[in-house]
Amino acid sequence: MLRMLIYSIMVGVLFLLSAFTGQPEMDVPNDINDPLTLTVILERVYLDGEVSEEILEETIWAMEDFWAQYEDWQLIHHDEEQVVFQQHVDDISPLLKSNGYFGISDEGVLTIFDGKPNSSNKVIQSFFQIDVEKLESRQHNLLKKGIKVGNKAEYINVLETYRTYTSSP
Repeated sequence: MLRMLIYSIMVGVLFLLSAFTGQPEMDVPNDINDPLTLTVILERVYLDGEVSEEILEETIWAMEDFWAQYEDWQLIHHDEEQVVFQQHVDDISPLLKSNGYFGISDEGVLTIFDGKPNSSNKVIQSFFQIDVEKLESRQHNLLKKGIKVGNKAEYINVLETYRTYTSSP
């Protein structure tokens, strides 16, 4: 009897918390002593468009603690088995930092390649058409060889530098 009363109070408190905090209501485990286990997917969206995904199994003993843990994340989706959060990261992706190179595609588009630019390397991101006639030969050669991207400042600097050489429609 006491166990049923405590369970009813917990369900009511969770309902009120979800209503007042704006957090979605989630199912409560069948037994008051049982934790809720969910798959949590954390999506990080970087400046260069890359999205990383981290998948966790979370054991939740208190919903309030769970929502507090992810207060800096945006809730994208939830159901009885999983919760998906997303966060925009004001930086370039780890992939770009480790192996990203600005270059120019065969079509004259400023592009970031996974590795030094060549036709067989994977394109990470494409930007804009460059008028190669406006480029100094040194700048054109730099793009052909590849410009390593190590951090956000370098990424922005290269974009701003080559934006002045965009083709007019």
